[in-house]
Amino acid sequence: MIKREAYMSLIRPFIGTELIKVLTGIRRSGKSVMLELIQNDLISQGVSNSQFIKFNFEDMKNIHLCKADSLHEEVTKRISGIAGKIYLFFDEIQEVIDWEKCINSFRVEFDCDIYITGSNAKLLSGELATYLAGRYVEFVIYPFSFKEFTELYATIFPNIKRQEAFTTYLTFGGMPYLGNLRYKDIPSQLYLVDLYNSVVFKDIVKRNKVRDVDLLERIIAYIFGNVGTTFSAASISKYFKNESRMAAPETIMNYINYCMDAFLFYQVRRQDLQGKKLLTINEKYYIADHGIREAVFGGNMKDINLVLENIVYMELLRRGYKITVGKAGTKEIDFVCEKRKEKLYVQVSYLLASEDTIRREFNVYDGIKDNFPKYVVSLDEFDMSREGIKHKNICDFLLASDLA
Repeated sequence: MIKREAYMSLIRPFIGTELIKVLTGIRRSGKSVMLELIQNDLISQGVSNSQFIKFNFEDMKNIHLCKADSLHEEVTKRISGIAGKIYLFFDEIQEVIDWEKCINSFRVEFDCDIYITGSNAKLLSGELATYLAGRYVEFVIYPFSFKEFTELYATIFPNIKRQEAFTTYLTFGGMPYLGNLRYKDIPSQLYLVDLYNSVVFKDIVKRNKVRDVDLLERIIAYIFGNVGTTFSAASISKYFKNESRMAAPETIMNYINYCMDAFLFYQVRRQDLQGKKLLTINEKYYIADHGIREAVFGGNMKDINLVLENIVYMELLRRGYKITVGKAGTKEIDFVCEKRKEKLYVQVSYLLASEDTIRREFNVYDGIKDNFPKYVVSLDEFDMSREGIKHKNICDFLLASDLA
């Protein structure tokens, strides 16, 4: 089991406090394992396993507890026989009807420490805010970073070279369970297709009562094919019209929002760096895990420039940056990243194979006069840094302990 210390270091200060710990993220990104890691941490602090009460609401054995009153009755019964502080773990809590009322009741009634997971952003923000405003803290759990991937991969293939590991990561992405399949081609692909279907039909279609599943899948395929490129709902509508498939921009935007609520996609706004304002049209979208793209849509190696950009975006997101696309006159910087008082710029390229390419990638920073770090990231092994702009091999960038 990979320890995922990057998350544990964020969660640990809140362990034992009255704040409800909420773990969200795309289905099968490792939220259940995070609950196990938290339990292991508690046991190392002297907490007894008998003080844990655990439920996974996707387990059919718990289907009778998927209503707030039934769950409350069951937990109350179990707590009555336990001495000391109680630790409550609820996995995929969104399966419980009126779960938020039940969780709030536990918080008020008992001396307990509560942890919940869920696979929908809206469920675990709006509804929580209503009943538990100011009484919870949320952590988004992403698929494995390249660093976490290499940690797991080295336990399976101890003598593998870093570049070979990165090639596997490019193909399969960072879904934790793939390690159990030893990253074998066909089983891994089947697993990722099944994961995609679960997200689409359980977390998007079922939850949002989507009627036009064909349209939804067409929109997802369009975003898969255009990851990291700017477009709008209106441009998708126009594209579909040319394909003799009518869809209003408002409907398309609703479906995209459903996908983002399920953590399948992330939207990145564009920022005018000269006017210092957010632009309201033509956002970019990135996929939570590029391995899903390869399994469902294919073409990761053909579109390697876009996939590398997706990998870098997700790494920056894991590191806690607020990210926009930077527009400086006629030039565009892939990522403008801000965190507290830190700021950095990142431009992603496949290979700096010619002087023209080098000039194009480095010159995007011509209009940026501040002293924050500026990166060009590519697959090249040789350092091509110039004029204060840092060039990094993508593996070195992903594995760096600090980017600021």
